[in-house]
Amino acid sequence: MSDAAGLVVLVGRLVFAIQFLTGAFGHFKMSEQMVGYARSMKVPAPSLGGWPAGVWLLVASLSVALGVWPDIGALMIALWGIPTAFLIHGWWRYDAEAQQSQQLLFFRNLAFVGGAIALFGVFVALGDELRFALTPALLDF
Repeated sequence: MSDAAGLVVLVGRLVFAIQFLTGAFGHFKMSEQMVGYARSMKVPAPSLGGWPAGVWLLVASLSVALGVWPDIGALMIALWGIPTAFLIHGWWRYDAEAQQSQQLLFFRNLAFVGGAIALFGVFVALGDELRFALTPALLDF
């Protein structure tokens, strides 16, 4: 991989990770509200929606941004996005007034899942060739 291509991938990694880094701090700052909302949505184990989700998102976003086993960080983001889309933003469970905004958030999360899976594939395929990363991908297949 050339330096120029590596720089493009780095910028993409950073821009992608910003969303999850800010989300992590939101889960730290508003932990009680996040847990309460998860409880109101009847999410299994709603207490995970507070600071534990913040830790998960912080680790995942830093992994992708810094390139520390970035494949694992991308998988962590994908694994976060699936239950969040369906359990928190399942727009079909909301009243007509809230459905449009929840549908937007639902599909945004699915787009994050797709992007994270694509990044996972890139990181695994590049392996040691990934530029501007602290470590290569952990997985190799």
